Amino acid sequence: MPERSAGLLLWRRGADGGVEVLLGHMGGPFWERKDDAAWSIPKGLYDDGEVPLAAAIREFTEELGIVPPVDPDAIEWLGEWRQRSGKVLSIWAAEGDLDPADVVPGTFTMEWPPRTGRMQDFPEIDRAAWLSIDAARPKLVAGQRPVLDRLVDVVSRRGAS
Repeated sequence: MPERSAGLLLWRRGADGGVEVLLGHMGGPFWERKDDAAWSIPKGLYDDGEVPLAAAIREFTEELGIVPPVDPDAIEWLGEWRQRSGKVLSIWAAEGDLDPADVVPGTFTMEWPPRTGRMQDFPEIDRAAWLSIDAARPKLVAGQRPVLDRLVDVVSRRGAS
């Protein structure tokens, strides 16, 4: 059974009327000097017994330290994508807004430097930002880029793009 991950992609209309998405730059020493392909949709693993949408909301809250500022009934299913690792990524989207300065990221613990036995805490994300769809494409890890196309389709059908 592959690992499963669920996420919530928050979007808003930018000043130019185009769609912007809220992404998080992945935290930890591996990502600190990277920018392209180093951003992610707030998401995380969930167990078989957990409702995927509930996991997406939980992971958004854990990673950003903020409850999603959306009506739960307005959250839309975007789909599932199998990642190169075999993990299955389930993503929902919702229109909403928040100030990235209000983000208080959760942390994770890992051995750093490697093979030293020294455990350190790092933020799950070290910053969050609103990016246009075009700016987000190169920033997102490759396996999540197709989510942007699906979001554009969904927003276009609603007449909001």
